[in-house]
Amino acid sequence: MFFEFGIKDVIDIFLVALMLYYIYRLMKESRSLNVFYGIIVFVLIWLFVSQVLEMKLLGSILSQLASVGVIGLIVLFKEEIRKFLYQLGAHQRVKSVMRFFSQRKDNGQDEDKETIMPIVWACMDMAKKKVGALIVIERATPLDDIVQTGEQIDARVNKLLIENIFFKNSPLHDGAMIVSKKRIKAAGCILPVSHNMDIPKELGLRHRAAMGISQDSDAIAVVVSEETGRISVAIKGQFRLRLSAEELESILAREMIG
Repeated sequence: MFFEFGIKDVIDIFLVALMLYYIYRLMKESRSLNVFYGIIVFVLIWLFVSQVLEMKLLGSILSQLASVGVIGLIVLFKEEIRKFLYQLGAHQRVKSVMRFFSQRKDNGQDEDKETIMPIVWACMDMAKKKVGALIVIERATPLDDIVQTGEQIDARVNKLLIENIFFKNSPLHDGAMIVSKKRIKAAGCILPVSHNMDIPKELGLRHRAAMGISQDSDAIAVVVSEETGRISVAIKGQFRLRLSAEELESILAREMIG
């Protein structure tokens, strides 16, 4: 007996293949490929037992194991799933659709510029003096859990305050400063460190922390290197290195205002 193979079946196969590809990529990034292979083997055995051999009892047991296993995988890979869903929501087309339904106030642009310029000026001064700094600017993704790891401040974004926070003898200079809703919310915060092997070896822990927060959220992470005095920005898991004051201002303006 031949079964009808229509356009819906093609779409069905394509969607399953796409889902498997993204699961594979997710597992590869989290170094859990063996888990992915195990899932594929289990699903093939389950389909073979229930669909080909039509063993109802064994098929039912495997079905129940699969239901429990899905919950277990969600718990085990909750951070990876969160990252995947964030990347899905941060996709340019999705953001374009959401932007269509939202209205941005024009007066917010001037306020954003008042936030950007003190950060740029402070970074340039710290770069000249080779003072290390890590400034994280919150956007749509809340960073409340990161704020809780440091000392809460809640002050207006100010050039001198930023430089005092990252002064070498300051107790808060080793952590990250969080800027949220145009205010300095906290300093000395602990960020997730990226284990991406593609990060150049000459970049230190601050850069890995900047990459980590940019991978886990839509935040902008500005880094001033203590060794070289160079300024870098991490956005969406990508670095922009050796920035001038004009380039830093342009990037922040584009990402925060544009």
